[in-house]
Amino acid sequence: MLVQPYLFFNGRCEEALKFYREKLGAEVLFHTYFKDAPPNPERPIKPGNEDKIMHCTFRIGTTELMGSDGNCEPGQDAPSGFSLSLTADDKASGEKLFNALADGGNVMMPWQPTFWTEGFGMLVDRFGIMWMVTIPHDKGYTS
Repeated sequence: MLVQPYLFFNGRCEEALKFYREKLGAEVLFHTYFKDAPPNPERPIKPGNEDKIMHCTFRIGTTELMGSDGNCEPGQDAPSGFSLSLTADDKASGEKLFNALADGGNVMMPWQPTFWTEGFGMLVDRFGIMWMVTIPHDKGYTS
């Protein structure tokens, strides 16, 4: 069994994919637009959504995620109730990734040492996705 995060970007999926490519080295494996779907008279494409992403698969590190522009409804709430956890190889790369994701976002807990690791931080990126960035726990680490 495989569980994969599926993220909805409310009309900003293309922008999010570009951001994650630049900041995290994400690789887009597949994407299709609403206009590429077979016509369905019972569920017509909302005007203006033809060039929005209906579905995509992208990889960050070794993890594959999926995403979509979703329904592109104005005033839609940001995703909540989950966070993506990114584990960097070391303190310097963890801080770099944290700062990259924080660009245009909202830092909830600044990058800092904690009682369990030398580097951890939490943020909500510019697309409303919550991230926890950390480095592996060092068994000998004490704050």
